[in-house]
Amino acid sequence: MRRNVPSVFRLSFITVNYNGLKDTCELLDTLPTDPDIETIVVDNGSHIDEAAIIHTRYPHATTIRSEENLGFAGGNNLGIKRARGKYLFFINNDTVVRGPKAEARRQIDQLIARLESSTDIGMVCPKIRFTWDDSPLQFTGYTPLSPVTLRNAAIGCGEPDRGQYDTPHPTPYAHGAAMLAKREAVSRVGLMPECYFLYYEELDWSVMFTRAGYAIWYDPAFTIFHKESQTTGQGSALRSYYITRNRLLFTRRNIQCPQRFLTYAYLLLGVFPRDVLMHLLHRRFAHIRSSFRGILHFLRGHEGK
Repeated sequence: MRRNVPSVFRLSFITVNYNGLKDTCELLDTLPTDPDIETIVVDNGSHIDEAAIIHTRYPHATTIRSEENLGFAGGNNLGIKRARGKYLFFINNDTVVRGPKAEARRQIDQLIARLESSTDIGMVCPKIRFTWDDSPLQFTGYTPLSPVTLRNAAIGCGEPDRGQYDTPHPTPYAHGAAMLAKREAVSRVGLMPECYFLYYEELDWSVMFTRAGYAIWYDPAFTIFHKESQTTGQGSALRSYYITRNRLLFTRRNIQCPQRFLTYAYLLLGVFPRDVLMHLLHRRFAHIRSSFRGILHFLRGHEGK
């Protein structure tokens, strides 16, 4: 007998897959699958059609195949356009949920309660811990970004979880690995900015939420465990390119003049020479070329991939 499927779900999970079939399946194995929850997997230009494989293994999931890699924001935006949930939970495919699914559902409902506790709250992020060793903390909120250096910190990152950050509080920025948002807020704020392709999207999107009058919260009622950077690697030349280009792009989009020129000066005359020197010392010549290319592409107005 065919199950009655609601036209509008309470919750939509959205995850983006790029040549990450194993990770994505491990995530899907841990997510709750109640009738009022839909799960959307965007296969973002994988070398083979991993959407078809995922659909076969997880028939409850909605799979979307993009022949082109649209980047982190572009992939999530495809999911947003398809989603029918009142709440949208953006979750990296290299994360997992630990514990019984019923308990995970109860904890997610607590995050939803946080969202609904005020019309001003547009997004909430759970506690995020790494998967290795004793699962140290990765995210329990962010400190504000310096308008000159663009530096900030993830509160508690690297510390063991002793419950020292178990008090919910506002955070200036969301963490892209796990973000739960009101659909109505996303409709008002707009889609994720696709100009970055990789890195800085959630930071810019957080600024967009703030400008629209929404607050972002951290709530430890739910915990996600993150494998971290399985796609590009922490030390890849690809990462050097996007970090170099996108911090300049973020400055142009979000820092007002005359402060903007101080930030440019710091990034180009301070951070860039420092990075080049470090790459030289470690003989990472591909990183140097990627960093130069990032600056050149920014100056030429190149955005996206």
